[in-house]
Amino acid sequence: MNRVAWLRRWHGRIGPLLVLPLLNSAVTGVSYRIAKDWFGLERDRVHWLMALHEGEWLGQRGETLVVLLNGLGLVWMLATGSSLAWQSLRRGWQKNRESLR
Repeated sequence: MNRVAWLRRWHGRIGPLLVLPLLNSAVTGVSYRIAKDWFGLERDRVHWLMALHEGEWLGQRGETLVVLLNGLGLVWMLATGSSLAWQSLRRGWQKNRESLR
């Protein structure tokens, strides 16, 4: 199996597992900031959003694990997605160059 097929397979397998945790982080992080900055809510009133955002409800070890896995998952998806996009662009450029000859 070539590198692109391997990346596409694992990007497709891991991606669905990361959708909910990364969506949770994005929504709760943005909501927390908007609630404080735009709506002037005190930290105590919106701390529950940060607790969801960081996985605080899982305890100290769980919180660390959530942050670590979210970070690693995001880096994985960015790296593999960028690599796949680059390969696709290169193929398109090569086809375009060949058609101009």
